Amino acid sequence: MKAFDFIGSYRIPKPRKIGITMMLDKGLGLNALNDLMEVSGEYIDFAKFGWCTSALHNRDLVKDKIDTYLSYDVAPYPGGTLFEVAYMKNKFQEFLDEADKLGFTAIEISDGSTIISPEERRNIISETKDRGFTVISEVGKKNPKDDCKLDTEDRVKLINSDINAGSDRILIEAREGGKGIGIYDECGNVKEDEVEILAKTDMEKIIWEAPLKNQQTYLILKFGPNVNLGNIAPDEVTALETMRRGLRGDTLGKLDL
Repeated sequence: MKAFDFIGSYRIPKPRKIGITMMLDKGLGLNALNDLMEVSGEYIDFAKFGWCTSALHNRDLVKDKIDTYLSYDVAPYPGGTLFEVAYMKNKFQEFLDEADKLGFTAIEISDGSTIISPEERRNIISETKDRGFTVISEVGKKNPKDDCKLDTEDRVKLINSDINAGSDRILIEAREGGKGIGIYDECGNVKEDEVEILAKTDMEKIIWEAPLKNQQTYLILKFGPNVNLGNIAPDEVTALETMRRGLRGDTLGKLDL
């Protein structure tokens, strides 16, 4: 039983298809991870080993962290940049093999810093899916100058193409900072017109990267407590959950719970 259990606030329990929270792990140690999972594990659905961090750490440590995530029903996966490095080095098969051996259950496919043809992207998604991984594909570029060249129609086409190729989830790129990328302007404010258009795709599959509080608040108030959100910092997971449940001033009394 939780403290103050009489207050209550319904949320879909895990395993969830909607209301997904993807947390960004930038290099947590095992002790810190165990503490975090004890406190917030039930609120996390995916854990991204950010960028190429899993390639920097001791292999046994990475495996231990993966096992810890799995024990809390959290799907761990390596960041898309690691896939891109493997792709650029013609090591895609070796990348999938190692991810499987380590215990990762999902793979992120992205071209945020590389150029991959639409046909090759579809083939990669399909092959990764056939290998038994949950596929998370990302739409957007890391460099704001490149990202702004993608108009909303381009993003919609990419989303639909990835879904047709077998992607289980579509990440809308915002990076860690959440400014000047994707649906956010240079100040981190939401471009509401673009959100309206992207929301006409398969919302259950979309995960909006929303590292900033104002972004999380906007998306929860617009789409409800079970909107899918990503790139959440470890120390913000519980805070986000209070907003989802209408237990924080930003959403208190404003949600249909």
